Amino acid sequence: MRYPPVPSMSPFIAAIVGAVLAVFVYRYFIDRGTPAVEPRPVTPRGDLADDEKSTIAIFRTASPSVVYITTAAQRLDPWTRNVLEIPQGTGSGFVWDDSGHIVTNFHVIQNATSATVTLHDGSTYAASLVGSAPDHDLAVLRIRAPREKLRPIPVGTSSDLQVGQKAFAIGDPFGLDQTLTTGVVSALGRTIRSVTNRPIEDVIQTDAAINPGNSGGPLLDSAGRLIGVNTAIYSPTGSSAGIGFAIPVDTVNRVVPQLIRTGKFAAPSLGIVVDDRLGRTITSRMRVEGVLILGVRSGSAAEAAGLRGTQMTREGVIVGDVITHVDGRKVRTTDELIAAIQKRNFGDTVTLTIIRDGQTMQVAVKLPLAP
Repeated sequence: MRYPPVPSMSPFIAAIVGAVLAVFVYRYFIDRGTPAVEPRPVTPRGDLADDEKSTIAIFRTASPSVVYITTAAQRLDPWTRNVLEIPQGTGSGFVWDDSGHIVTNFHVIQNATSATVTLHDGSTYAASLVGSAPDHDLAVLRIRAPREKLRPIPVGTSSDLQVGQKAFAIGDPFGLDQTLTTGVVSALGRTIRSVTNRPIEDVIQTDAAINPGNSGGPLLDSAGRLIGVNTAIYSPTGSSAGIGFAIPVDTVNRVVPQLIRTGKFAAPSLGIVVDDRLGRTITSRMRVEGVLILGVRSGSAAEAAGLRGTQMTREGVIVGDVITHVDGRKVRTTDELIAAIQKRNFGDTVTLTIIRDGQTMQVAVKLPLAP
């Protein structure tokens, strides 16, 4: 059987039909595996957790009190004899009162010849040094800013802090101003060394991240109150390792008003002469722990209380009184003795436990009035 011949397509039409089929097949298979390219719908979040709301409120309330400090030092160009102003460093601070007093660390402004304070709104002011207490690593600056721009920070107390309660640090780490970090009070009663190598006692340890630039900024409690001044970190690398330290606010509240009034911090003293190395040589032979009085200054509180110093005679050494406790608190070194006395106010009476001629006794000493 023969079939009639099938009419053939022209080459041009065949090419068009083939191209259309190829595009259709390609789109069919490709589109099946291509995800949607439209924006994904936003999943409703719901309300913030109470803990988050609290943290946000703390930052919004306290951050206007935190300032950014930049310092510079003048250097003489040995070739041109021109005085150059070289950037020194950066740090943090906070507004103490509406008179423009700014509290920061002493080491932030140490060796600086000028300082600039930047407020939360970005406005900058030249700062003058009001006073400093290097032994406590504290300093007070002052700026001439409108009162409406100054937001004094709420002040709390460090006397009732507990390990585990929340802590918040606000500052300018690495120049990143208005940075909030959170953590807890990790430990209390730590001792660190100031720039003068004097001990700063009752220091707060926190794991709230404290980095270079945070120095001088506030450490806050969950009520947004100042509980400490961030001052140091323990880190082999120089950045936060989860161990930061803050000067307790009770120390700050004792030192800062005096710096504002007089420009320096003066603490009461007994008026005795001591030397740990020599004293330890003698007390170790006596098998006692304490601070040996080598001498008593004329007109001092110690002289008025009848304390005795060590004397050299032809017959030998007459050992003076050894102070073992201050108001019941054990003291083993000169640093511990000084720290215990400096916690008291001018005119207070302290009770010293001493060893004299092998006998333990107590002596009341009235500290001198403020100079």
